[in-house]
Amino acid sequence: MKIKSLVAGLGLCLVCHSSFATTIGFAQVGSESGWRTSFSESVKAEAKKRGIDLKFSDAQQKQENQIKAVRSFIAQGVDAIIIAPVVETGWTPVLKEAKRARIPVVIVDRNVQVQDESLFVTRIASDFVEEGRKAANWLLSQPQAQQQCNIIELQGTVGATAAIDRAKGFNEVLAKHPQAKIVRSQTAEFTRAKGKEVMESLLKAEQGGKGICALWAHNDEMALGAIQAIKEAGLKPGKDLLVVSVDGVPDYFKAMADGDANATVELNPHLGGPAFDVIEAYLKGKKDTAKLISTTGDLFLQDTAAAEYEKRRLN
Repeated sequence: MKIKSLVAGLGLCLVCHSSFATTIGFAQVGSESGWRTSFSESVKAEAKKRGIDLKFSDAQQKQENQIKAVRSFIAQGVDAIIIAPVVETGWTPVLKEAKRARIPVVIVDRNVQVQDESLFVTRIASDFVEEGRKAANWLLSQPQAQQQCNIIELQGTVGATAAIDRAKGFNEVLAKHPQAKIVRSQTAEFTRAKGKEVMESLLKAEQGGKGICALWAHNDEMALGAIQAIKEAGLKPGKDLLVVSVDGVPDYFKAMADGDANATVELNPHLGGPAFDVIEAYLKGKKDTAKLISTTGDLFLQDTAAAEYEKRRLN
């Protein structure tokens, strides 16, 4: 991971927070996936370690809940606000309210679309486009994809940055491989249950999956649900259909170790530390932080999956 070096390069400190105590509101997307839960728990643990009074809000995947939470944080007079936005659009009014109240806002994970970038301090996130590229480069390097390769795509939440950018990166690479194409694509909302439901439908639409080369899922949770649907259709995930995804959650490493999945691009859930560092620096007078602090995780395959699962499952 490159977050530490990037933050250090911006003149921020990852270890100088011992005397920093403040109240911060955190508007989280929800708990739709194992990765999201790890993200929330990591932020809470980091806040506790630093003595920060963290006001946490779970939006249950609804933007209106996040906006209500942000307005509540403003009314409470918090020192700063962190937002992991459900979708990109619709944020300008409430961000203007925070700015008028002189409360700095840090965006983490997904992005916001605003004309005035002074409405937030910075965004700390993975390079979702690069994640899509990595997934596609791996898939299209496989022997099964050298001839005709029909791909099923499970998209994330419509309008979410991760869904938009992962598709963009994957499709950039796909465009260079005329033998491969996405034949079915549908949102499964980043959840395991929806992944199974949608995959069942798409497999039926493709004659039970005959002629399908691979599944490309925008996150591990959807892929895990889809794996169950593939098995119930009488096919072998990881063999009959290659499975590639993004996140790197423990259950997906277990699926790879069992041969049911093939590859995942890791998404770092530990965004709390860098976010708190930016806020501390801002409150102490540093106003020139870059608008994006970015990182991209590694590609993991079946050969290291068992060891990675043992390493991660208890964390």
